[in-house]
Amino acid sequence: MQTMQLVVAAVLAIQQPVPPLPPLPGPFPILVAPQLDALTVAFDGLQGLEGLAGLEGLQGLEGLQGLQGLQGLDVLDALDPVSPLASQDPQDPTDSLWRAAHQAFNRGDYTSAANLYGDIARRYPSTARAGDALYWAAFALYKNDDLSRARSLLVTQQRQYSKAATLRDAAALFARIQTALAKQGDEEAGRWLTQHAQPDTNRANSCPTEDDDDDMRVAALNGLLQMDATNAVPILKKVLARRDACSAGLRRKAVFLVSQKHSDETEDILLDVAQHDPDPEVRQQAVFWLSQVPTDRAVAMLDSILRTTGDAELREKALFALSQQHSPRAGQILRTYAENANAPSEAREKAIFWLGQQHSSENAAFLRGLYAKLADQDLKEKVIFSLSQMHEADNTAWLMDIALNEREQIEMRKKALFWAGQTGGDLTQLSGLYERMQNREMKEQLIFVYSQRHEAAAVDRLIQIAKSEQDKELRKKAIFWLGQSHDPRAAQVLLEIINQ
Repeated sequence: MQTMQLVVAAVLAIQQPVPPLPPLPGPFPILVAPQLDALTVAFDGLQGLEGLAGLEGLQGLEGLQGLQGLQGLDVLDALDPVSPLASQDPQDPTDSLWRAAHQAFNRGDYTSAANLYGDIARRYPSTARAGDALYWAAFALYKNDDLSRARSLLVTQQRQYSKAATLRDAAALFARIQTALAKQGDEEAGRWLTQHAQPDTNRANSCPTEDDDDDMRVAALNGLLQMDATNAVPILKKVLARRDACSAGLRRKAVFLVSQKHSDETEDILLDVAQHDPDPEVRQQAVFWLSQVPTDRAVAMLDSILRTTGDAELREKALFALSQQHSPRAGQILRTYAENANAPSEAREKAIFWLGQQHSSENAAFLRGLYAKLADQDLKEKVIFSLSQMHEADNTAWLMDIALNEREQIEMRKKALFWAGQTGGDLTQLSGLYERMQNREMKEQLIFVYSQRHEAAAVDRLIQIAKSEQDKELRKKAIFWLGQSHDPRAAQVLLEIINQ
């Protein structure tokens, strides 16, 4: 019966592929857990993979969610076109022209695209597509640096097609065109930027149903910053001085613009907003962008926020901002917070995560010492993860010590073993551990660790376990992982088991 089970396991191992590890977006050199859901169709021997729960340490990347507050800044993007063919109608007399214009635009023939879209507006001015055609014709002219004609078409669209679907995009494009023209010395465009960058004081008592005006104003402010920061910064200060609820979205965007222009006033403006703006999201954005202000004063403010705020999201932004500062004081603030037993556990986890991303020997020594002081299992797990990301020999040796320490909880040992294997732990040492391990769960974890290594010696170890391990469940696990190997020796062993 046992032999039959192993044969079935070998057949399944050959037939059941494991999906490849997905690539990890972002700047951090950290690993992504295998897609375990796809493995559940195999056999119950895969339950040993539960040790990978330690990969929850990747949640520390949530500290980057502060960027979500910038979603409203799409007006500053490159305005890459989306397909304007969403409403195709073969019976529409403009259909063939529209298709031809779209194809010309996509292949970069902007002259032809502008002419074809212009033909639609001239020949079929009463059709639903006429207004949008003016936008796309202007966009094509903008791509060809024919700015004056592009501006003229957008003015026509605004006057004659007030219900066009592309009006909002057209407003952002108009602001970009005005910016480009102002840089070329167009006085009219320069006056337009200054006028439209000004805050609208008439809206304090009524909120608009859409933020089109805000988008136009932000685009104008951005253009003014590019060509005349001296005049733009006072206007931004006026925007940020407002306290009404209706302007909160505009203030959030203004905070971003301020952060991108490193003037002498940038620090003062961001610090004032972080302290006094009534909208929590505006304050959070100001704290987030203080990460780009490398001064002692900014660090002191972030420290004060960290110690006094009851706003969890604001605290998270402060931790991230401190992690981006490279001063010794910022690092010490993070370390002090990480060991503060009175601080919220989730915030301490974030502090530990960001310390691990800085890859300093001082932080590594601190985290190794902190681990022994912790009772909270989530915090201990975060320390293990953070140390694994530093890729230093001392940290890998420390992870191995945790894995071998029988006084440690089994879950911590399994997580330490997994990350030691992932970070390049000595395979000879890992291979020799199998016979020394008395705990079955640790043996399961070792089998998985071997399966994730690409050296021939790791395959050799799996082959040995598949052939000689007395515990049939452990043998089945080794057989399964051999089935995921591309080593021809593994295939040969599986065939031998099948033919027994």
